[in-house]
Amino acid sequence: MAQSRLSDPRMPGEAWTVPSSPMRLGLPLVSLLAIGALALVGPWGIAAWHENAALLSERQAERTALRAELAALENRVELLGPEAADPDLVGELIRPNLGVLHPDEVVITLEDE
Repeated sequence: MAQSRLSDPRMPGEAWTVPSSPMRLGLPLVSLLAIGALALVGPWGIAAWHENAALLSERQAERTALRAELAALENRVELLGPEAADPDLVGELIRPNLGVLHPDEVVITLEDE
């Protein structure tokens, strides 16, 4: 069976060689360098890792503060519940808003800590 010259440009017995051109060698090298640069300074790279760690600790501190605020609000709601309302807290909230103060009373407001 004879080989066609169109399918294989080599002569019989000739070794196959890869043509070496700057474009053929340079494109993979440039691609690897670009991937390496993105690994260092990209949005998910090593340089961003430190920034993300700082942001994580900031968000965790914010979350802790919000959980403490939530616990305080839940406690206040529990004290104002219809089945077990704390009379002191109810008086503290209602009397100044409705203007129900006796002439001999003095209102002292305390700042929340």
